[in-house]
Amino acid sequence: MKIFVYLSLFYIVCFVSCKTEKDAYNPYKKFPPEKLKRDYQLFRNVLEDCHPSLYWYISKDSLDYYFDYAYKQIKDSMTETAFKTLLSYVITKIDCGHTVVKSSKKFSKYLDTAQLRTFPLSLKFWEDTMVVTANLNRKDSVLKRGVVLKSINGMDQKQLKDTFFNYIATDGYSICGKYQSLSTGFAFANLYKNVFGLPNSFDVQYIDSTGEEKKVNLPIYDFRSDTMNRMNFSVEHLTKHSKKNAPQFSFFLNTNLQLDTVNGNAFMTLNTFDRNNHLKKFFHKSFAALDENHIQNLIIDVRSNGGGDAGISTLLTRYIIDKKFKLADSLYALNRKSKYDKYIEKSFLYYVMMLFVTKKHHDGKYHFGYFERHYFSPKTNHHFDGKVYILIGGNSFSATTLFVGAVKGQKNVTLVGEETGGGYYGNTAWIIPDVTLPNTKLRIRLPKFRLVVDKSREKDGRGVMPDAVLYYLLWMASGCTIFPRNSTA
Repeated sequence: MKIFVYLSLFYIVCFVSCKTEKDAYNPYKKFPPEKLKRDYQLFRNVLEDCHPSLYWYISKDSLDYYFDYAYKQIKDSMTETAFKTLLSYVITKIDCGHTVVKSSKKFSKYLDTAQLRTFPLSLKFWEDTMVVTANLNRKDSVLKRGVVLKSINGMDQKQLKDTFFNYIATDGYSICGKYQSLSTGFAFANLYKNVFGLPNSFDVQYIDSTGEEKKVNLPIYDFRSDTMNRMNFSVEHLTKHSKKNAPQFSFFLNTNLQLDTVNGNAFMTLNTFDRNNHLKKFFHKSFAALDENHIQNLIIDVRSNGGGDAGISTLLTRYIIDKKFKLADSLYALNRKSKYDKYIEKSFLYYVMMLFVTKKHHDGKYHFGYFERHYFSPKTNHHFDGKVYILIGGNSFSATTLFVGAVKGQKNVTLVGEETGGGYYGNTAWIIPDVTLPNTKLRIRLPKFRLVVDKSREKDGRGVMPDAVLYYLLWMASGCTIFPRNSTA
């Protein structure tokens, strides 16, 4: 009996080991051109069949040119990353910030634990300047935060910017959104690696503290070797810093409210409109607190808010807006079902839902009539009537743009900062399933509904423009009270 048990365990271990080895993801695997071409043709067909705004900002002839151009580049085998980069180049031409190419699930899982080599600098881009904001090489005493770079491997700021903008999707022609995307985290490093590949070092030209241009050879950053160098502290050191010792308040929560009850000011941070962040409760408690403390000036920071649930952003709008408003003049999809549904995530569920909420109009489109007809009213309980200053920027997107656009021009509201990355006239979103390409398993985010917020707005492809342009607004009142989303006001 024991021998049988031991043999069974042996076979189980062997089976699991073999399966793990078989399922291990190889990021350097190359797909033959025949499979890549089949995936590419499906990629194009699905967009042409289902995307309602494919030619909103580009003519069909022009987009066909890019579709054909990219197809001709598939001459040899490619890795998943290389193919993803090629698709990203094409999809960016649609000028829809919700339509992007995502890695396969296996590659995304691989990245969670992979320790890859990378370009070590995070950079902030402006129209004519690029500046170091972070350096993974902590011992580098030259390329520190704030240092202005002139070129990287012979390419100046304009050449780098113009190249990488071809791979960054935003709504319409919101260049500010592209600048912010390129400047967020290590997006530049990832784009550099995907577009140019990674040499062992980089020739970097920079301006030193005296204003003199100098050059330095910057080595590539290797996470594996740096991790070994950092492992000089004990487990006891890590466990000493438990959650019990965490600060009482954090300024990096997705949402929080600070009150200056002496001067009648408040500062609200909103980094998301995601429905999982208990925002309905947060808004109710926050605006009750503003009312009870007789706050006269409210600053709302949505510069890092990429959007989320339009119902949540609409709720915030109702606490501030002074008139009835609609979310959409028109909201429609091209179809309820497609011959490519087997590649589209949850296509049957979306089909059933659209049977109930959409109706085919004379234009042949399937309209979401409720939102085209329904007017939302301002909140009557704890409505805020004081001065409102909303901080916006290139990362303000999607549902955030709906909120900001709705209150723009209101007498007591001032928009401060930079143009939003989300479109002012409208966007393409609402239902956004993934399309999985069968060979490479790359995923395409496919927004199904075109939204025109207000047809009287100019369709110029721009985001919501600020009333006052400020890059930084430092506000901190002494003795302020902070109400994180889960605290009691």
